Amino acid sequence: MVDIRAFRQSDLAKLYDICLKTGDAGEDASAPYRDPELLGHVYAGPYGRFAPQSAFVVEDGEGVGGYIVGPADTRAFEERLERDWWPALRQRYTEPATVETLDDRMRRRIHRPARTPEDLAQLYPAHLHIDLLPRLRGRGIGKLLMDAWCARVAAMGARGAHLTVGTRNSRAVRFYLAYGFREIARDGEVLTLALDL
Repeated sequence: MVDIRAFRQSDLAKLYDICLKTGDAGEDASAPYRDPELLGHVYAGPYGRFAPQSAFVVEDGEGVGGYIVGPADTRAFEERLERDWWPALRQRYTEPATVETLDDRMRRRIHRPARTPEDLAQLYPAHLHIDLLPRLRGRGIGKLLMDAWCARVAAMGARGAHLTVGTRNSRAVRFYLAYGFREIARDGEVLTLALDL
């Protein structure tokens, strides 16, 4: 039995855990990170904190094993994080002088978060992250999560959604394209995909 339900604040630790366990192109990234929270500080925690109304989790007999998160308004979300999320993390984590490890990369991202290009934010204002542990993959659950999230952000006023994905994560790329996303930009091994809602 699998239940897709709205995110609760009590799920936040599971978001961090799943983010880490799927953080290497869909595979477990626990080994290369010295600080197991860093990846979640960038890609999971702020969504549970500041966009909980458009976050869903999937739960089975073993507990929460997947999620989809993402705001309906990326620009407003980025501004909120600049005010209320990054400052405390910048006090906790110094910016590295050089980027030599994955921890360094995330610490740099905390100090220099990516900003969505204005044209992308206008046309496709929502953005998302979706992650499933291996036990939940290949069962149509990703599509159900995507359906729930798309309906929610569309109801909140978003007319389109975007995401970025590395080409190494071929399983995810196939999933997004099959769902209806299309490639609108490519920067090396990183694709930007978009979907009209």
